[in-house]
Amino acid sequence: MFLSAIPQNSVFSRMDALFAWLPENELAQAAAVLLVSIVAAKVASWLIESLLKKIAKRTTSTLDDRVIDMLHGPIIKTLVLIGVLWAASRIDMTAEASSQVSKIVITIILVVWTVFFPGFLSILLQAASGNKKAFQAVQPTTLPLFKNLSKVVVFGVAAFIAITVWDIDATGFLASAGIVGVAVGFAAQDTLANLFAGVFIIADAPYRVGDFIVLDTLERGQVTHIGLRSTRILTRDDIEVSVPNAVMGSAKIVNETGGGTIKRRLRIPVGVAYGSDVDAVRACLMKVASQEERVCDTPEPRVRFRAFGASSLDFELLCWIHEPLIRGQAVDALLTGIYTGFQSEGIEIPFPQQDIHVRTSPPSA
Repeated sequence: MFLSAIPQNSVFSRMDALFAWLPENELAQAAAVLLVSIVAAKVASWLIESLLKKIAKRTTSTLDDRVIDMLHGPIIKTLVLIGVLWAASRIDMTAEASSQVSKIVITIILVVWTVFFPGFLSILLQAASGNKKAFQAVQPTTLPLFKNLSKVVVFGVAAFIAITVWDIDATGFLASAGIVGVAVGFAAQDTLANLFAGVFIIADAPYRVGDFIVLDTLERGQVTHIGLRSTRILTRDDIEVSVPNAVMGSAKIVNETGGGTIKRRLRIPVGVAYGSDVDAVRACLMKVASQEERVCDTPEPRVRFRAFGASSLDFELLCWIHEPLIRGQAVDALLTGIYTGFQSEGIEIPFPQQDIHVRTSPPSA
Protein backbone atom coordinates (compact mmCIF):
# COMPACT_ATOMS: atom_id res chain seq x y z
CA MET A 1 0.00 0.00 0.00
CA PHE A 2 2.79 2.42 0.95
CA LEU A 3 4.91 1.55 -2.08
CA SER A 4 1.97 1.88 -4.43
CA ALA A 5 1.60 5.50 -3.31
CA ILE A 6 5.16 6.26 -4.46
CA PRO A 7 5.26 6.86 -8.25
CA GLN A 8 8.63 5.15 -8.63
CA ASN A 9 8.22 4.12 -12.26
CA SER A 10 6.96 7.52 -13.38
CA VAL A 11 9.75 9.34 -11.57
CA PHE A 12 12.50 7.07 -12.81
CA SER A 13 11.06 6.82 -16.33
CA ARG A 14 11.36 10.59 -16.78
CA MET A 15 15.09 10.30 -16.15
CA ASP A 16 15.61 7.44 -18.61
CA ALA A 17 16.54 9.98 -21.31
CA LEU A 18 19.81 10.54 -19.48
CA PHE A 19 20.85 6.99 -20.29
CA ALA A 20 19.45 6.71 -23.79
CA TRP A 21 22.99 6.63 -25.18
CA LEU A 22 23.77 3.41 -23.25
CA PRO A 23 23.33 0.02 -24.86
CA GLU A 24 20.18 -1.83 -23.95
CA ASN A 25 21.96 -3.81 -21.28
CA GLU A 26 20.24 -3.92 -17.91
CA LEU A 27 23.42 -4.36 -15.88
CA ALA A 28 25.21 -1.56 -17.74
CA GLN A 29 22.34 0.82 -17.23
CA ALA A 30 22.02 -0.16 -13.54
CA ALA A 31 25.75 0.37 -13.08
CA ALA A 32 25.54 3.77 -14.79
CA VAL A 33 22.64 4.80 -12.59
CA LEU A 34 24.51 3.70 -9.48
CA LEU A 35 27.60 5.61 -10.63
CA VAL A 36 25.53 8.74 -11.16
CA SER A 37 24.09 8.47 -7.66
CA ILE A 38 27.58 8.08 -6.19
CA VAL A 39 28.75 11.15 -8.13
CA ALA A 40 25.71 13.08 -6.89
CA ALA A 41 26.54 12.04 -3.33
CA LYS A 42 30.12 13.25 -3.80
CA VAL A 43 28.89 16.58 -5.17
CA ALA A 44 26.50 16.98 -2.25
CA SER A 45 29.32 16.16 0.17
CA TRP A 46 31.53 18.78 -1.48
CA LEU A 47 28.77 21.41 -1.29
CA ILE A 48 28.20 20.69 2.40
CA GLU A 49 31.89 20.77 3.25
CA SER A 50 32.91 23.78 1.15
CA LEU A 51 29.79 25.94 1.14
CA LEU A 52 27.37 25.26 3.99
CA LYS A 53 30.02 24.79 6.65
CA LYS A 54 31.78 28.00 5.64
CA ILE A 55 28.51 29.90 5.87
CA ALA A 56 27.77 28.31 9.27
CA LYS A 57 31.17 29.33 10.62
CA ARG A 58 30.33 32.99 10.03
CA THR A 59 27.47 32.87 12.54
CA THR A 60 27.99 33.28 16.27
CA SER A 61 25.96 30.20 17.15
CA THR A 62 27.36 26.68 16.99
CA LEU A 63 23.91 25.19 16.48
CA ASP A 64 24.02 25.38 12.68
CA ASP A 65 27.52 23.83 12.61
CA ARG A 66 26.36 20.84 14.62
CA VAL A 67 23.23 20.40 12.52
CA ILE A 68 25.22 20.49 9.26
CA ASP A 69 27.68 17.94 10.62
CA MET A 70 24.81 15.64 11.54
CA LEU A 71 23.06 16.07 8.17
CA HIS A 72 26.15 15.24 6.16
CA GLY A 73 26.01 11.47 6.65
CA PRO A 74 22.25 10.89 6.20
CA ILE A 75 22.12 12.99 3.01
CA ILE A 76 25.01 11.10 1.38
CA LYS A 77 23.60 7.72 2.37
CA THR A 78 20.13 8.66 1.15
CA LEU A 79 21.41 9.73 -2.27
CA VAL A 80 23.30 6.46 -2.69
CA LEU A 81 20.30 4.40 -1.56
CA ILE A 82 18.03 6.26 -3.98
CA GLY A 83 20.53 5.38 -6.68
CA VAL A 84 20.33 1.72 -5.64
CA LEU A 85 16.54 1.87 -5.83
CA TRP A 86 16.73 3.55 -9.22
CA ALA A 87 19.27 1.03 -10.48
CA ALA A 88 17.04 -1.81 -9.34
CA SER A 89 14.21 -0.34 -11.41
CA ARG A 90 16.44 -0.69 -14.52
CA ILE A 91 16.75 -4.44 -14.04
CA ASP A 92 14.01 -6.67 -15.34
CA MET A 93 12.72 -8.48 -12.25
CA THR A 94 9.48 -10.04 -11.20
CA ALA A 95 6.98 -7.85 -9.43
CA GLU A 96 7.56 -9.71 -6.17
CA ALA A 97 11.34 -9.35 -6.34
CA SER A 98 11.08 -5.67 -7.28
CA SER A 99 8.72 -5.08 -4.38
CA GLN A 100 11.04 -6.82 -1.91
CA VAL A 101 14.06 -4.83 -3.11
CA SER A 102 12.11 -1.57 -2.81
CA LYS A 103 10.95 -2.48 0.69
CA ILE A 104 14.47 -3.27 1.82
CA VAL A 105 15.96 -0.08 0.40
CA ILE A 106 13.18 2.11 1.83
CA THR A 107 13.59 0.41 5.21
CA ILE A 108 17.32 1.16 5.19
CA ILE A 109 16.60 4.81 4.35
CA LEU A 110 14.07 4.84 7.19
CA VAL A 111 16.66 3.47 9.62
CA VAL A 112 19.20 6.10 8.54
CA TRP A 113 16.84 8.98 9.28
CA THR A 114 15.45 7.34 12.42
CA VAL A 115 18.97 7.31 13.83
CA PHE A 116 19.45 10.95 12.78
CA PHE A 117 16.30 12.57 14.19
CA PRO A 118 16.72 11.80 17.95
CA GLY A 119 20.15 13.44 17.97
CA PHE A 120 18.89 16.34 15.84
CA LEU A 121 15.93 16.98 18.16
CA SER A 122 18.21 16.63 21.18
CA ILE A 123 20.41 19.46 19.86
CA LEU A 124 17.37 21.67 19.24
CA LEU A 125 15.95 20.99 22.70
CA GLN A 126 19.33 21.67 24.28
CA ALA A 127 19.47 25.02 22.51
CA ALA A 128 15.87 25.79 23.53
CA SER A 129 16.63 25.05 27.19
CA GLY A 130 19.33 27.71 27.09
CA ASN A 131 16.83 30.36 26.00
CA LYS A 132 14.46 30.51 28.96
CA LYS A 133 12.62 33.62 27.74
CA ALA A 134 11.60 32.18 24.38
CA PHE A 135 11.00 28.58 25.50
CA GLN A 136 9.64 28.58 29.04
CA ALA A 137 8.49 24.96 28.97
CA VAL A 138 11.89 23.57 27.97
CA GLN A 139 14.10 24.07 31.00
CA PRO A 140 17.19 22.15 32.19
CA THR A 141 14.95 20.29 34.64
CA THR A 142 12.45 19.24 31.96
CA LEU A 143 15.02 18.64 29.21
CA PRO A 144 15.28 14.85 29.87
CA LEU A 145 11.49 14.58 29.65
CA PHE A 146 11.29 16.30 26.26
CA LYS A 147 14.24 14.29 24.96
CA ASN A 148 12.54 11.03 25.90
CA LEU A 149 9.23 12.19 24.43
CA SER A 150 10.94 13.15 21.16
CA LYS A 151 12.55 9.69 20.96
CA VAL A 152 9.20 8.02 21.56
CA VAL A 153 7.57 10.10 18.80
CA VAL A 154 10.41 9.45 16.32
CA PHE A 155 10.52 5.71 16.94
CA GLY A 156 6.74 5.53 16.93
CA VAL A 157 6.48 7.24 13.54
CA ALA A 158 9.31 5.09 12.18
CA ALA A 159 7.61 1.91 13.39
CA PHE A 160 4.33 2.99 11.78
CA ILE A 161 6.07 3.68 8.44
CA ALA A 162 7.92 0.35 8.59
CA ILE A 163 4.70 -1.52 9.31
CA THR A 164 3.03 0.27 6.41
CA VAL A 165 5.93 -0.43 4.04
CA TRP A 166 5.90 -4.15 4.80
CA ASP A 167 2.07 -4.36 4.78
CA ILE A 168 1.89 -5.77 8.31
CA ASP A 169 -1.48 -5.88 10.06
CA ALA A 170 -0.93 -3.80 13.19
CA THR A 171 -4.43 -4.19 14.65
CA GLY A 172 -3.29 -6.63 17.30
CA PHE A 173 -0.33 -4.46 18.32
CA LEU A 174 -2.50 -1.37 18.60
CA ALA A 175 -5.10 -3.18 20.71
CA SER A 176 -2.41 -4.52 23.04
CA ALA A 177 -0.80 -1.10 23.30
CA GLY A 178 -4.14 0.47 24.17
CA ILE A 179 -4.79 -2.03 26.95
CA VAL A 180 -1.29 -1.57 28.34
CA GLY A 181 -1.67 2.22 28.18
CA VAL A 182 -4.95 2.13 30.13
CA ALA A 183 -3.43 -0.15 32.77
CA VAL A 184 -0.36 2.04 33.16
CA GLY A 185 -2.52 5.16 33.33
CA PHE A 186 -4.59 3.79 36.23
CA ALA A 187 -1.52 2.47 38.05
CA ALA A 188 0.49 5.68 37.74
CA GLN A 189 -2.21 8.35 37.77
CA ASP A 190 -0.66 10.21 40.74
CA THR A 191 2.77 10.15 39.13
CA LEU A 192 1.35 11.35 35.82
CA ALA A 193 -0.60 14.11 37.59
CA ASN A 194 2.60 15.36 39.24
CA LEU A 195 4.47 15.05 35.95
CA PHE A 196 2.03 17.12 33.91
CA ALA A 197 1.60 19.62 36.75
CA GLY A 198 5.39 20.07 36.85
CA VAL A 199 5.47 20.78 33.11
CA PHE A 200 2.64 23.32 33.44
CA ILE A 201 4.32 24.99 36.43
CA ILE A 202 7.54 25.45 34.48
CA ALA A 203 5.65 26.64 31.39
CA ASP A 204 3.33 29.05 33.24
CA ALA A 205 6.06 30.09 35.72
CA PRO A 206 3.94 31.23 38.72
CA TYR A 207 7.21 30.93 40.63
CA ARG A 208 10.82 30.19 39.75
CA VAL A 209 13.88 28.84 41.51
CA GLY A 210 15.03 31.48 43.99
CA ASP A 211 11.59 33.02 44.59
CA PHE A 212 10.12 33.37 48.10
CA ILE A 213 6.63 31.91 48.25
CA VAL A 214 3.97 31.42 50.90
CA LEU A 215 1.77 28.32 50.70
CA ASP A 216 -1.84 27.83 51.76
CA THR A 217 -0.49 26.21 54.93
CA LEU A 218 1.38 29.48 55.68
CA GLU A 219 4.75 27.82 55.11
CA ARG A 220 7.16 30.41 53.76
CA GLY A 221 10.46 29.73 52.07
CA GLN A 222 12.69 29.97 49.04
CA VAL A 223 12.15 27.69 46.04
CA THR A 224 15.32 25.63 45.60
CA HIS A 225 14.21 23.10 42.98
CA ILE A 226 11.33 22.57 40.55
CA GLY A 227 11.36 18.96 39.41
CA LEU A 228 9.05 16.78 37.38
CA ARG A 229 7.49 15.28 40.51
CA SER A 230 7.75 17.88 43.27
CA THR A 231 8.81 21.39 44.25
CA ARG A 232 11.30 21.87 47.07
CA ILE A 233 11.13 24.85 49.42
CA LEU A 234 13.77 25.83 51.98
CA THR A 235 12.10 27.53 54.95
CA ARG A 236 13.71 30.19 57.17
CA ASP A 237 14.37 27.40 59.71
CA ASP A 238 16.60 25.71 57.09
CA ILE A 239 14.11 22.89 56.71
CA GLU A 240 13.47 21.62 53.21
CA VAL A 241 9.82 20.96 52.39
CA SER A 242 8.95 18.84 49.35
CA VAL A 243 5.47 19.45 47.92
CA PRO A 244 4.01 17.36 45.05
CA ASN A 245 3.48 19.36 41.90
CA ALA A 246 -0.16 18.30 41.71
CA VAL A 247 -0.71 20.04 45.06
CA MET A 248 1.26 23.12 43.97
CA GLY A 249 -0.71 23.32 40.75
CA SER A 250 -4.06 23.53 42.55
CA ALA A 251 -2.99 25.62 45.56
CA LYS A 252 -3.11 29.36 46.12
CA ILE A 253 0.50 30.54 46.27
CA VAL A 254 1.74 33.99 47.23
CA ASN A 255 4.96 34.84 45.42
CA GLU A 256 6.71 37.52 47.43
CA THR A 257 9.34 38.08 44.76
CA GLY A 258 6.88 38.16 41.88
CA GLY A 259 5.90 41.25 39.96
CA GLY A 260 8.12 43.91 38.49
CA THR A 261 10.54 44.10 41.43
CA ILE A 262 11.75 41.96 44.32
CA LYS A 263 11.31 44.80 46.82
CA ARG A 264 8.93 44.02 49.64
CA ARG A 265 6.78 46.49 51.58
CA LEU A 266 6.70 46.27 55.36
CA ARG A 267 3.82 47.40 57.55
CA ILE A 268 4.85 48.30 61.10
CA PRO A 269 1.82 49.08 63.31
CA VAL A 270 2.56 51.52 66.15
CA GLY A 271 0.31 52.76 68.95
CA VAL A 272 0.92 55.90 70.99
CA ALA A 273 -0.93 57.31 73.97
CA TYR A 274 -3.81 59.73 73.62
CA GLY A 275 -2.51 63.27 73.93
CA SER A 276 0.71 62.59 72.01
CA ASP A 277 1.90 65.12 69.43
CA VAL A 278 0.87 63.59 66.07
CA ASP A 279 3.48 65.54 64.10
CA ALA A 280 6.22 64.46 66.49
CA VAL A 281 5.15 60.83 66.09
CA ARG A 282 5.28 61.14 62.30
CA ALA A 283 8.69 62.80 62.37
CA CYS A 284 10.11 60.17 64.72
CA LEU A 285 8.87 57.28 62.59
CA MET A 286 10.20 58.86 59.39
CA LYS A 287 13.57 59.48 61.04
CA VAL A 288 13.87 55.85 62.12
CA ALA A 289 12.97 54.59 58.64
CA SER A 290 15.39 56.97 56.88
CA GLN A 291 18.30 55.95 59.14
CA GLU A 292 17.80 52.20 58.60
CA GLU A 293 20.10 50.94 55.82
CA ARG A 294 17.86 47.97 54.99
CA VAL A 295 15.01 50.33 54.02
CA CYS A 296 14.87 51.52 50.39
CA ASP A 297 15.04 55.21 49.55
CA THR A 298 12.70 54.62 46.60
CA PRO A 299 9.79 54.33 47.17
CA GLU A 300 10.06 56.65 50.11
CA PRO A 301 8.82 55.55 53.56
CA ARG A 302 5.53 56.97 54.69
CA VAL A 303 3.44 57.15 57.86
CA ARG A 304 -0.34 56.74 58.07
CA PHE A 305 -2.63 57.61 60.96
CA ARG A 306 -4.98 54.64 60.84
CA ALA A 307 -7.49 54.77 63.71
CA PHE A 308 -8.46 55.87 67.19
CA GLY A 309 -7.87 52.72 69.14
CA ALA A 310 -9.37 51.62 72.43
CA SER A 311 -6.34 52.89 74.35
CA SER A 312 -4.03 54.34 71.69
CA LEU A 313 -3.68 56.37 68.55
CA ASP A 314 -2.92 53.79 65.87
CA PHE A 315 -0.22 54.66 63.31
CA GLU A 316 1.39 52.54 60.63
CA LEU A 317 4.89 52.89 59.19
CA LEU A 318 5.07 51.81 55.53
CA CYS A 319 8.50 51.20 54.02
CA TRP A 320 10.15 49.00 51.42
CA ILE A 321 13.10 46.63 51.81
CA HIS A 322 15.42 45.38 49.05
CA GLU A 323 14.40 41.69 49.17
CA PRO A 324 12.08 39.43 51.20
CA LEU A 325 15.07 37.57 52.65
CA ILE A 326 15.85 40.42 55.08
CA ARG A 327 12.28 41.00 56.27
CA GLY A 328 12.90 39.64 59.77
CA GLN A 329 16.09 41.64 60.23
CA ALA A 330 14.43 44.82 58.97
CA VAL A 331 11.40 44.45 61.26
CA ASP A 332 13.69 43.87 64.27
CA ALA A 333 15.81 46.92 63.47
CA LEU A 334 12.79 49.18 62.89
CA LEU A 335 11.01 48.14 66.09
CA THR A 336 14.20 48.71 68.07
CA GLY A 337 14.68 52.13 66.49
CA ILE A 338 11.06 53.13 67.10
CA TYR A 339 11.21 52.16 70.77
CA THR A 340 14.47 54.03 71.28
CA GLY A 341 13.20 57.06 69.37
CA PHE A 342 9.95 57.24 71.33
CA GLN A 343 11.90 57.12 74.60
CA SER A 344 14.18 59.97 73.54
CA GLU A 345 11.23 62.06 72.29
CA GLY A 346 9.12 61.38 75.35
CA ILE A 347 6.37 59.68 73.34
CA GLU A 348 4.44 57.20 75.44
CA ILE A 349 3.61 53.73 74.17
CA PRO A 350 0.36 52.78 75.94
CA PHE A 351 -0.77 49.39 77.10
CA PRO A 352 -4.33 48.27 77.69
CA GLN A 353 -5.75 49.38 81.05
CA GLN A 354 -8.99 48.63 82.75
CA ASP A 355 -10.52 50.46 85.68
CA ILE A 356 -12.37 48.25 88.14
CA HIS A 357 -14.97 49.85 90.42
CA VAL A 358 -16.03 47.80 93.42
CA ARG A 359 -19.49 48.51 94.63
CA THR A 360 -20.45 47.48 98.13
CA SER A 361 -23.99 46.57 99.06
CA PRO A 362 -25.68 48.64 101.74
CA PRO A 363 -26.04 46.91 105.11
CA SER A 364 -29.19 44.91 105.24
CA ALA A 365 -31.89 46.27 107.29
